[in-house]
Amino acid sequence: MQFYISVITQTMITLIAVAGVYVLSNLTGMFSLGQAAFMAIGAYTSGIFVVKLGWPFIPSAIIAILVSVVIGFIVGLPTVNLRRDYISLVTLGFGEAMAALLNQMSWLTGGASGFSGFPKLITLPIAASVAAVSVILVAFFKKSKYGRQCIALKGDELAAKAMGINVARVKMIAFLFSVGLVSLSGIMYAFVITYVDPSLFGWRKSAEWVIMAFFGGVNSLTGSVLSVVVLTALPEVLRFLSDYRMVFYAIVVLLIINFKPDGLLGTWELTPKGVKSLFKEKEDTKCS
Repeated sequence: MQFYISVITQTMITLIAVAGVYVLSNLTGMFSLGQAAFMAIGAYTSGIFVVKLGWPFIPSAIIAILVSVVIGFIVGLPTVNLRRDYISLVTLGFGEAMAALLNQMSWLTGGASGFSGFPKLITLPIAASVAAVSVILVAFFKKSKYGRQCIALKGDELAAKAMGINVARVKMIAFLFSVGLVSLSGIMYAFVITYVDPSLFGWRKSAEWVIMAFFGGVNSLTGSVLSVVVLTALPEVLRFLSDYRMVFYAIVVLLIINFKPDGLLGTWELTPKGVKSLFKEKEDTKCS
């Protein structure tokens, strides 16, 4: 039972991070391969304040998120206005630089040996509650003025500028919102597993989140939530396959991408309007 509780807890934490990536990639069209670096910043900063300085958890978590957002702003200033493929390269470089820095600062971070001593403060109810609030915040953001502007500039930046949208500002807001959520997931992750090291926050983690965000649907937050549950739980369910489980996992992802290029749910959302449209499609199919 404890194993399943642990898997569900980590699924909730992953959901927080993927919700942040959804804002950046699915809504705005920016692909970052360095978001896991902000997860690391959240984890290590909160750990330094709690473990080394003896601060309470909540103030430490708030400071960690603020530090992440400030660093995100510094990284984002020269980055968000680049072409989308260049954004991926720059953020990849930032992520690798952060990993190298964490390895080198062994006097503070423990280096490659890792940083231990985190108290286990995050339980499943806490993780589930924070994940739910995070998804709700992203849903509200999507419906807000800035969310609609994100979707507009994703489709055509030049047209968005012609409509009077401040593209640079909207991109920065989306980037920092994403950074804040990913940092929060890092804080919670550290206080669940009680140990972190730089290898946990490489570019593969960032790529995994992007895959999860698009696996569920190119513009569907509901799909992203579903994909996190499926893609996080699937490797554990297939544990009996031993070394072949990740191969099976990869095949499932490739099949969905190949046969459902818009993702599992496309643009469909679990809303009253979305449910109504689903039933309407079924009725139209029956009539035809």
